[in-house]
Amino acid sequence: MRIIACQDDIAEGLHHLSAADPVLARMVEATGEVPLRRSAPGFESLVSVVVAQQVSKQAGDAIQARLERVVKPLTPQNFLSAGPDVWREAGLSRPKQRTIAAISEAVSCGALDLHHMCALPAAAAIAAMTAVKGIGPWTAEVYLLFAAGHPDIFPAGDVALQNVAQMAWDMEVRPADKALRAMAERWSPWRGVAARLFWAYYAIHKGREVAPSIGE
Repeated sequence: MRIIACQDDIAEGLHHLSAADPVLARMVEATGEVPLRRSAPGFESLVSVVVAQQVSKQAGDAIQARLERVVKPLTPQNFLSAGPDVWREAGLSRPKQRTIAAISEAVSCGALDLHHMCALPAAAAIAAMTAVKGIGPWTAEVYLLFAAGHPDIFPAGDVALQNVAQMAWDMEVRPADKALRAMAERWSPWRGVAARLFWAYYAIHKGREVAPSIGE
């Protein structure tokens, strides 16, 4: 599988997208450099995706830093051993505690191999990951984008991506997951670069760095 591994890959994807869609071409011109945003595959990377859900980038980074400070090193076994009091101290909500605990158990017993997920086709990896309680499509898609460098995933449930589509195509309402997913099909096989472009474009309009954020 071709992966997004460096800025040259981003540049190639942006060239393809600009040629395929004039709206994306204008976004590329307005945005400039699009960050690579890769992370090492594994438990810590997936935990950071869960932590980032429905909070600002600043809040997510702060929670992740506290979690890594109180559970050191941040491994599935150490997370489970730490227990709810430590999880609360780190700032994890109850749903996130349950999700990370379920991930920890799945990784510990061998039911979820997060490195192997990175070598699978997108549909197979997403199906395997969402079989773990608490992991939804958005979480699986964002992990595969950044940890696996998958070139053709577009997390259409992300509220920032939906907002960009509304702005760029001058829509009256923000497109929902299903509608945006259908739009993104025409950007294959570079939907992973399109998602990065959308986040970079959104950051410019908001005047700050943004993290992926699951929709309501």
